[in-house]
Amino acid sequence: MPLELSELPEEVQVAFFMFSLLPDHWEGMSGTYMGKYWDGLDYFFKLYEVENSKIIFYFMKMWERILVAQRAEDAEKRRKADERKAKMSAGGGKQYTHNVQG
Repeated sequence: MPLELSELPEEVQVAFFMFSLLPDHWEGMSGTYMGKYWDGLDYFFKLYEVENSKIIFYFMKMWERILVAQRAEDAEKRRKADERKAKMSAGGGKQYTHNVQG
């Protein structure tokens, strides 16, 4: 059974919240997810009066590393699927036809 966010330690909950406030950084030409823009983090820490900011930042970076790796893996799977589809439509694969007369 998956954990609920409320079951995690307070620092992890705050890290997820702070992480959600930061804007995403996407590479323009390929559409690759590059992580988050971290410029405004200090502002949010001060705004929400976050204690233990080093620990919160550590959890945020851990989550970003997992997220970037997962999105890169998903993009690679999509790229390979698109290559297979293009190869099949270009005549690279066997195409079966059935002559049905009725």
